[in-house]
Amino acid sequence: MWGMKLPDIERWSARVLVVRGQNPGPFTGPGTNTYLVGTGSRPLLIDPGSGHAGYLPLLEQALTSDFAGVAPAEILVTHVHPDHIGGVAEVLGRFGPLRVSKRPWPGKDERFGLALTPIRSGDVFRSEGATLRAIHTPGHAEDHICFYLEEERALFTGDLVLGAGTTVIPLDGGDMGAYLASLEQLLGLELERIYPGHGPLIAEPKAKLREYIEHRLARERQIVSAVRAGASTVDRMVERIYTDTPRTLWPAAGQSVLSHLHKLERERRASRSRDAGGEERWAVS
Repeated sequence: MWGMKLPDIERWSARVLVVRGQNPGPFTGPGTNTYLVGTGSRPLLIDPGSGHAGYLPLLEQALTSDFAGVAPAEILVTHVHPDHIGGVAEVLGRFGPLRVSKRPWPGKDERFGLALTPIRSGDVFRSEGATLRAIHTPGHAEDHICFYLEEERALFTGDLVLGAGTTVIPLDGGDMGAYLASLEQLLGLELERIYPGHGPLIAEPKAKLREYIEHRLARERQIVSAVRAGASTVDRMVERIYTDTPRTLWPAAGQSVLSHLHKLERERRASRSRDAGGEERWAVS
């Protein structure tokens, strides 16, 4: 998604307005998609970005033009990564105390110094014209929540599914097995569109979910083949597999490779050891 250009503000449906977080980058693409959801004057705000100074004027513009310029009713956060929760403090500073709801992740949430209302899977959040149901979808992050918009059979997917490219499964809180299970879980929903955490609207959600699952399974097969061909370290696997990926993104690719290996290890399909120099090496069955 790096280099992709999208409008700062887009109306995606009668209930959904997206405001870009003004934090473009190699992992955020054109920036975090922050969402105002509802048809009345007090919409729900999902994921207010990273706290970039250019975001608040756009949020105010969107609230004024489409929602009578009052304030969000509540802030919902999909997960604790800074490009999704980092802008909460600035929004509160501008609009005053609002409820901020998020699935807890003890040890991670505290750094942001926010009073958080816990979200459990199945919790329902309402604004005029919109009903959102929380679905716990770990894998990209331990605390990750998607929000299902019942009136549209649409899903806000945070970083679980992106509008372009694929998401990283980080070592810190990521889990490849849980990630694939979350994707499979979403296939069971009635879905007509996906509103991703980054990038454009996804109009064929089931096809995208199947594409994501097959991509991960294909990557797993590549890793197994690479190890069998002699690439026993993560660096060598990345070098062999990610030939069409800029080298600046290889460290992130390495995290996803390790997440695959840990999944294979739990399934007793891979094992690790250390050589004389202390470097970790992998074997597969």
